[in-house]
Amino acid sequence: MKIKVVAEEGLESLLPSYAHVTDAALDLRCSEGFSLGFMERKAVGCGIKIALPEGWAGLILPRSGLSLKRGVTLINAPGLIDSGYRGEIKAALINFSKERQEFSKGERIAQFMAVRVEKIEFVPSQALPASDRGEEGFGSTGV
Repeated sequence: MKIKVVAEEGLESLLPSYAHVTDAALDLRCSEGFSLGFMERKAVGCGIKIALPEGWAGLILPRSGLSLKRGVTLINAPGLIDSGYRGEIKAALINFSKERQEFSKGERIAQFMAVRVEKIEFVPSQALPASDRGEEGFGSTGV
C-alpha cells in the first residue's frame, strides 16, 4: 500500500509499524507533541497519508495500554477510513483521566488495521428468515 509522510521534517519514524510479528494492527504515532485535559477531545494528526486500494477500508483502533494506563482512547472507536480518502490520517482522542495527559512527537496513540470490504445490497422484504437468536437484543445471552 502506498504511503506518504506529510509531517514537518518528514519523520520516517512516523511510518506505521508492528510492535510484534504476530500483531494484527500497526501502531500509529502523533506527528507533533500535544496535551489533553480532562474530557478534552482532539483530532491528532499522524503525519501520513495512505492510498487504500478499492475494496479495502482502514480501521483506527484504540491502544489498550494507553486507554488503561492513561485514560486516553478514541472517541469514535473504531474510526473508519474509506479507500477513496487521501487526507492525513488522524486519531480522534479523548482524555477520561482527571489528569492532563502530555504526548511527545512520535508517541504511539492508536492502531491501524486494513480490512477487506464486501459490498452488500439491501433487498426489501416483508419477512426475514428465522434464526436461533430471533429478535432477542441487548443482554439476551445472560450475565
